[in-house]
Amino acid sequence: MAEWIALDRLLVDPQPQRRIGLCEGEVIDHPRFRQRVLAWRAAFAAADGRDWALYFDDAVAFAAALFGAWHAGKRVFLAADNLPATLQALQPQVSGFAGDVSADYRPLVASAIGGDAALQALDERACELCVFTSGSTGQPSAISKRMDQLTREVDALQAAFGAQLEGAQVHGTVSHQHIYGLLFRVLWPLAAGRLIHPRRFFHEDLVGALAGTDTVLVATPAHLKRLPEQLDWASLHGRLRAVFSSGGPLPEEAARQVRQWLGVAPTEVYGSSETGGIAWRRWDTDLPPWQPLPGVQWRIDDGCLAVASAHLENADWWRTQDRVEALADGRFRLLGRADRIVKIEERRVSLDALERALREDAEVDDVRVLVLPGQREQLAAVVVPADRALLDGGDAARRARPAPGRAPGLCPRRGYPAAPLASGAGVADQRAGQGDPGRPGNAVPAIDARTGVGPAQRGQRHPAHDPGPGAAALPGPLPAGGDPARRGPAGLGGALRPPGVRDAGGLPAHGRGEVPARSTPGG
Repeated sequence: MAEWIALDRLLVDPQPQRRIGLCEGEVIDHPRFRQRVLAWRAAFAAADGRDWALYFDDAVAFAAALFGAWHAGKRVFLAADNLPATLQALQPQVSGFAGDVSADYRPLVASAIGGDAALQALDERACELCVFTSGSTGQPSAISKRMDQLTREVDALQAAFGAQLEGAQVHGTVSHQHIYGLLFRVLWPLAAGRLIHPRRFFHEDLVGALAGTDTVLVATPAHLKRLPEQLDWASLHGRLRAVFSSGGPLPEEAARQVRQWLGVAPTEVYGSSETGGIAWRRWDTDLPPWQPLPGVQWRIDDGCLAVASAHLENADWWRTQDRVEALADGRFRLLGRADRIVKIEERRVSLDALERALREDAEVDDVRVLVLPGQREQLAAVVVPADRALLDGGDAARRARPAPGRAPGLCPRRGYPAAPLASGAGVADQRAGQGDPGRPGNAVPAIDARTGVGPAQRGQRHPAHDPGPGAAALPGPLPAGGDPARRGPAGLGGALRPPGVRDAGGLPAHGRGEVPARSTPGG
């Protein structure tokens, strides 16, 4: 049984029998990890400036640099990725970079000296970390976290789940550069003495890595709802201690599939970058209610969940935009959002912000953005074009129209005309939070999984423009306040690619310096 070591005292004394994790195929024990931290402390101590951005592909290498920076008195910024756009956006905010970034940014390298110098306990309130998350406007915003906030959250996770994970090794599909991965794949394992494995993105690699040893899997809905049936998941039965899911709503069908194939009910964690962890539920039954994490207080404030905990910046109550129902046993159910922030592939997306951006296009008169439910949720826009001739000219007219520059991420991947309907026909329910948050948009017209169209479009698709499964131009009214004369017919529809989602399976592409908030319904 590994000894629990508080994060502020993790490196005070060498622990020869303690293993940290695998780095470049080699097991790194605590004394060697401590030497790496000392080398990074020396490098950061000799570097000017307080704020430094870190990006490492490997979790153990990242952890050494993180603690080295903290022991040198630096504040750390987590780069979501090492793409040029992300690094360019960070550059004005930091003194420099360290890790796996382009040589153009002159990344700091660990000092050659390390040795066994003394390390004092860290000041929990002085050590800071900045993560980035997209807010209601969709613009990345920095959120500062002190070590005492992170430590209290790690303590809560251990109190809730630690007993079942004794002796397990930690695998994950989540990047440690994001707050969820940082906590579950780096900080919590370091304190508990669990071996940290490199991130594995592909399911085939994951099965081989998990087999034959007691493990815990840290994943997201984007991976769990795409488990390939043909893999030997049965080989994990009895050895997989827990499957954690966060970053977005875990669909009910995906939870049942995980329980059946992997032999363990997934544990879903609800929270956000701002609030830290709030609650959890284990999918050993269908649609289980939420249980607050140890130390988290909650109440209902004007119909929405409000929380107070040591995970927050201060002792004030934080009101979320998640509507909530209290249960008699102290647990609660989430009823959906009070705003129009949704989660698409673990990314917070503001439907209002998308609509505003689309309306800035000179060719768009009005627009409504909806969520298409299904195994793979997508965004769809119902657009009224500024040039009404496009409605009458058919596909040929629309294709002949040159496409001017669009806002990044707002170009439809495919589109086709929706049938003109009388005002109010085929209305999609726009009220926030109808039904379970994992299944948004209950009243959206059903989409035929074979043809990818709703009832109004069947038989009207152009044979040369097949949008494929899951895409539809949904009929529906335009937002209130528009010109009544233009609110009857639906315009041009298309499935939108939300920022940060690529085509290949819809998996997140961790770009633009954004960190996926861990709020399960989108908080």
